[in-house]
Amino acid sequence: MRTHPLFPSLVLLAALSVTAACSPGASGPSGAATASGDARPGSATPSPGGSVDPSKIKGLEIVNDSSEQSSCPFATSYPGVPGAEAMTAVMKKEVERRLADFRAGTCEGDAGSAESRELNISHQFLVASGDVLGVRLTTQDHSAAASGLSTRTYWYDGKTGAYATPLDLVAEGSRDAFVDALKDRLDGREGVDAASLDGLFSDPAARAAALHDMSFTTEGALRVAFDRGEVGAPAAGAYVVTLPRATVTPWLSGFGQRAQRQTVRPDSSLDLGASHVPEPSVPTHTASGDDDTDCKKAKCIALTFDDGPAMPETSTLLTYLARYKARATFFTVGQNVAAHPDLVRAASRAGMEIGNHSYSHPDLTKLTPEQVASQLNRTSAAIEAATTGRTPTLFRPPYGAINATVRGATRLSPVLWDVDTEDWKYRDADKVARTVIDKARRNDVVLMHDIHPTSVAAIPRILRTLTARGYHFVTVSHLRATL
Repeated sequence: MRTHPLFPSLVLLAALSVTAACSPGASGPSGAATASGDARPGSATPSPGGSVDPSKIKGLEIVNDSSEQSSCPFATSYPGVPGAEAMTAVMKKEVERRLADFRAGTCEGDAGSAESRELNISHQFLVASGDVLGVRLTTQDHSAAASGLSTRTYWYDGKTGAYATPLDLVAEGSRDAFVDALKDRLDGREGVDAASLDGLFSDPAARAAALHDMSFTTEGALRVAFDRGEVGAPAAGAYVVTLPRATVTPWLSGFGQRAQRQTVRPDSSLDLGASHVPEPSVPTHTASGDDDTDCKKAKCIALTFDDGPAMPETSTLLTYLARYKARATFFTVGQNVAAHPDLVRAASRAGMEIGNHSYSHPDLTKLTPEQVASQLNRTSAAIEAATTGRTPTLFRPPYGAINATVRGATRLSPVLWDVDTEDWKYRDADKVARTVIDKARRNDVVLMHDIHPTSVAAIPRILRTLTARGYHFVTVSHLRATL
């Protein structure tokens, strides 16, 4: 486990096309556009599905998990939407399977150098409109063979109340014609192994496995993506086949037609027939002016919370902090800010500092400067939108991993930590509280995570005990400014 002394903490296509991608494409874990990648010269790139505002999805929960252990770095996320529990269960099972494999093969064994280790699973809404929900999960496993980049799409039909596979977008009686069209467009392409195509779509089970990423473009074309090495030599990269609307529409199932329609012309709301949609409670605490604590004279501690915001954990945490007039710094993940801007706004209003923790929690040192900038800039933009103009000045690199490339890609100031509660590992409120109370010293920066209920539950004891010892809880920027 890393330890960080005080000093670094404080200074720190609607034409038919086939697109071959040789590198991960900026909202995925590597920082590039999810699942599209770099188009070959001369190829047309179709518009992806329309932009979905996750904050408009009532009762949305983002299920997050992460590690700060340098020998086992992982970050996973997937959405839970009221009414779509069957789809959520399928995503949960897949994420947990991949995480278990990663831990067993990488964290508990010798799977190469630490530099090759990292699992990142991020999510993207394809459509959330009417009675249709579509989500893509993008997985980057740096310990896997080839690029380790893979994508899967998950669909939910609110009309029938059932989870739908990507292939369910196509009517059963039209699947042979659909597959033949895919094979025709792939056959003869550079790097494609024609002999393997028949086997790839040989039977229903093989088809379902191969057709794991299907979605619609804003023009209504059907986009079918294949991971690197699935239909051709790994060196050729990933392939995307886009069938134009006029070609594919006659083949679509009833659900596929509704999914296409809701992508092209979405309704104003999503209704999956949920029997109960939680009404989130957002705190309304307002800070009574600027913090005038002089940390040269007073005993100060900067509590920091990574990976949120999360509902209801961040909401509960803000209530606890308000009781003790304590301030803290939240290093937020962009995809969660997009889902819960109301929580970020509430935290800012309550006098908390909002920092940047990347958009999807990748190890930034494995990215190009452009990818680093995309991860951080997208998150800063989401924070600024949520707080109506407050631009973050601080960022915490995921896993504390930082190098010259990362530093050179942003003007944000890095922040590490002095006390690591390891609350991601020990889901024990008492242990988390004792760690902070026993280890934190004057002017320390404390690392915690507001995505864990146990960590939030530890806060009242921490605040009560350390307040009694004369400590003041301030933001990182306030601590820096007054020392």
